Amino acid sequence: MDLGLKGKVAVVTGGSKGIGEAITRTLLTEGAQVANINRSTAEGESLEAEYQAKGQRCKFIQADLTQIQACERAVKTALDEFGRIDILINNAGVNDGVSLSDGPDAFLGSLQRNLIHYYAMAHYALNALKESQGAIINVSSKVAATGQGGTSGYAASKGGINGMTREWALDLAADNIRVNTVVPAETWTPLYAELIDQSADPAAARKQIEDIIPLGKRFTTSQEIADMVVFLASQRSLHTTGQIHYVDGGYTHLDRKYTSGSNKVDLSK
Repeated sequence: MDLGLKGKVAVVTGGSKGIGEAITRTLLTEGAQVANINRSTAEGESLEAEYQAKGQRCKFIQADLTQIQACERAVKTALDEFGRIDILINNAGVNDGVSLSDGPDAFLGSLQRNLIHYYAMAHYALNALKESQGAIINVSSKVAATGQGGTSGYAASKGGINGMTREWALDLAADNIRVNTVVPAETWTPLYAELIDQSADPAAARKQIEDIIPLGKRFTTSQEIADMVVFLASQRSLHTTGQIHYVDGGYTHLDRKYTSGSNKVDLSK
């Protein structure tokens, strides 16, 4: 299926690792051009060089998105480089474990890492997206719907992302800008692998989690998240907006008494 993305310009935050890297690579495979905005440099520069050697444009833009001015500069740099923005994919964030006991300053810091830059990137890219009648895709988390324990900042941020998705979809419908969210749950990424490896028995810890994922008893792959994100960004999804799509093998919504085991997963040593 031709997704109609050849020549389109996509801005991807956190596009160098895990789900973000899969999104970046999938967009490039579909013929899009990518501005990859990331704080760390090594992976971003490596991706840029890899695709430059193939004759494709994957511009790395270094930015700490917790800084509002850095968000503005990143959008300006993308426009200077490509001349347009057709797609904004807000993906960067981290489950930082900021809990209710950590206090307001820590909570605000978590919102800066996980929520505020979603708004800032959309704000600064808005005029360009209006010109292109483009799309915004936000990456959220099942934590917004389920809770997790010990992560107030991240849960609030992801709930805010879901809420902004619906708000922006309504605000921007008259401009023919589509806004959707993709929600991962238990997705296998390098960061998740590191967490599992910290347990006393990594294989057993992984199996305990897989056993409560209804469809296939396996983790969702980063590629499966990327496929949904890129489809929603594409010309094959022109009448879909304001939707929150769960790509999670049924993890979030299917009845726990049929999917959960009796033992809590222990990731401690």
